[in-house]
Amino acid sequence: MKADSYRILVVDDERDICRLLEFLLSREGYKVTPAYSGQDALKKIETDDFDLVITDLKMEGIDGMQVLEKALVLRPNLIVVIMTAFASVESAVEAMKKGAGDYIVKPFINEDVKMTVRRLLEHKKVLMENLVLRQQLSQQFGCRDFVGVSPQIFKVFEVLEKVIPTRSNILILGEIGTGKGLIAEVVHCNSQRKDKPFISINCSAIPENLLESELFGYRKGAFTGAAADKKGLITMADQGTLFLDEIGDMPLGLQAKVLKVLETGEVLPLGETKSTFVDIRLIAATNKILEEQIKKGLFREDLYYRLNVIEVKIPPLRERKEDIDVLAKHFVEKYSRENNRRVTGVSEDALEVLYNYSWPGNIRELRNVIERAVVLSGTEKIGVSELPEKVRAYDGSRSVKTLKDRLDYYEEKIIKDSLQANDWNKEETAKELGVDLATLYRKIKKLAIAEEH
Repeated sequence: MKADSYRILVVDDERDICRLLEFLLSREGYKVTPAYSGQDALKKIETDDFDLVITDLKMEGIDGMQVLEKALVLRPNLIVVIMTAFASVESAVEAMKKGAGDYIVKPFINEDVKMTVRRLLEHKKVLMENLVLRQQLSQQFGCRDFVGVSPQIFKVFEVLEKVIPTRSNILILGEIGTGKGLIAEVVHCNSQRKDKPFISINCSAIPENLLESELFGYRKGAFTGAAADKKGLITMADQGTLFLDEIGDMPLGLQAKVLKVLETGEVLPLGETKSTFVDIRLIAATNKILEEQIKKGLFREDLYYRLNVIEVKIPPLRERKEDIDVLAKHFVEKYSRENNRRVTGVSEDALEVLYNYSWPGNIRELRNVIERAVVLSGTEKIGVSELPEKVRAYDGSRSVKTLKDRLDYYEEKIIKDSLQANDWNKEETAKELGVDLATLYRKIKKLAIAEEH
C-alpha cells in the first residue's frame, strides 16, 4: 500500500500537538484525522476505518489507556501507538502489554515519529498479506464452519496443505468443540481419496461391547443376535478414509486389533476365519493427552506412534480470539439464511461481550450462541440482550482480585479441564484429581460448573 492510502488518527487534548502531528505525517503522504479528546477519538474509530492511531496517554475524561482498550475491541487489527511524557514510561510499557503497537516519549523527535509509523505500517502490510493468504487457504480447502484468520489457524492450514496429498495417518488433538471432525473432513475431501468413502465413528459414543462389531463387522451366528452378516466400518472405508473420533476412549483390547489393521491391512470380522485386506487412510482425534493415557496403562504406546505420523493441534478458541469476529459473522450469515432472518451482523457491544467470554465449549459453543441469537434477534444486528446470561455475566477479570477469588478460579479451571478430558465422567475425574466423588460433586455445585456438550 502507498503512504497516501493509509489513514491515521492522532489524539491529544492539546490541539498544538495534534496539529504538529497532522502536519508532520501529512507531509509523509498519510491521510491524517485529528481528535481532541478520547471520546471524540472513539466515535471516529467506531465509524471510520483507520490503519493506525496515535493517542496521548494523559487526557481529561477518557484517557489513552481507555482509548487503547476500546479501540482494540472495536477494531482488533488497528495499530495503537501511545504518547507519554518521560515520567510515565512505565504506563506506556503497561499499554504495550495491553496491545499497543509501540509508544512515543514526549517531547518527541520528528524523525523518530516518522520511523515508528513507517515501521508499524510496513509490518501491518505483511500481516494483511498473510491474512489474505489464510483466507485463500480456508476457501481452498472448503472448510465450512472451520474458518479463521489467526496465526494459530494459519499454521494448521499450512500443515494441512503439506499432508493432505500424502497417505500418512493423522492424529488431531484439541479440546471438545474445536472442530476436529471438520478437519478430518477437510483432509478427506481435498485428498486423492475424495471420491471414495469417508467413514466416521465416535469411539466414546458406542458401548464397548458393540464397538468391535461396528468396526470389524461379523458373520451370521457369530454371537447371539447376529442374524445376518454385517460389514464393518473399516471394510466400508476401503480405498477411502476412516475417522476414529475420541480414540483415547477405545478399549485396550480393541486398540491391539486396530494396530494390526494399520500394520498389515488385514481385517478379521467376528466369527470369520479368513481375513480381508483393506486400503484405508486413518485419521484419529482425541481431546485426551495420550502420553498421560499411556503412563496410566490406558493406551498402547505402539498404536500411538502408528497414529501420530502427522500431528495437528487445534488451539482452543480462547487462545485465538482474533477468530471470534470472523466466526461470528460466518455463523450469522449461515443461520440467517437457514432461518429466513434478516440479521446482518453483531453489534459492537455484543462483540465485546463475545471477546471477553472464555468459550469452554469452543467453536461449537460459539456456533450455538450465534444460532440462538439469530433466532431471537428482532433487529439487523445481534445485541447483548440476545446473548445467553452466562455469556453476558462472565467476568474474565475475577482471577486478579482476592486470593480466594484466584484460588476458586484456578480450582474451577482444573476441575473443568479434567471433566472435559474425561468426557464429563465424574468418577474418572474424581480418580484423576485424587478426591472422592462426593467432594467432586460439592465443588462442582459450589463453583457452579455447568456441563458443556
